[in-house]
Amino acid sequence: ARLQRFRAPPMVLTPSTMLPLGTEAPAFDLVDAVSGKSFTLDSFRGKDGLVVIFLCSHCPYVKHLRDGLATFALDYAPTKLGIVAISANDPVSHPADSPEGLAKEARAAGWSFPVLFDATQSVAKAYTAACTPDFFLFDAQRKLVYRGRFDASRPGNRHPVTGADLRAACDALLARKPIARDQKPSIGCNIKWRAGNEPEYFPPR
Repeated sequence: ARLQRFRAPPMVLTPSTMLPLGTEAPAFDLVDAVSGKSFTLDSFRGKDGLVVIFLCSHCPYVKHLRDGLATFALDYAPTKLGIVAISANDPVSHPADSPEGLAKEARAAGWSFPVLFDATQSVAKAYTAACTPDFFLFDAQRKLVYRGRFDASRPGNRHPVTGADLRAACDALLARKPIARDQKPSIGCNIKWRAGNEPEYFPPR
């Protein structure tokens, strides 16, 4: 009998869900694909803010921001801003997004922040993460103050990758100034949910 080839589910261009501002950061306890070290929300205690990035290895929208994310992390390293990335993609359908694939990509990209693997996809659901990349910024009390896009750049639209939107929110937070509430969703590949594990907010409506 001929073996049936596995077919990965198609990519659905997906925007952020735009979780309500003021939402408390959901807890997590996940392992960094690079170091093997466990990180929790409390690992970032003492930080004035925390950026949570949902990403993966294979997505062209993430690859488009690859260098920009590395620069962003380096620029904010001297500040009291915590940065952590989480990948929830199903590694069965997308092997490049396995912990090994994530570690390889993180090293190649020069990402200095932890890249955690959400094997059960429960953390992504708790954050209502929908796409890669998807960005969330929480204040010192771990209340959501920004969610949405890194900047206006997308593959092929010729806008430079600057991180302008997220940087403006981070700078305002660190300076204890008001953060603009006019926030635009990120857009990218949908998170690759395991069959039968899709959240109620997917596919986007």
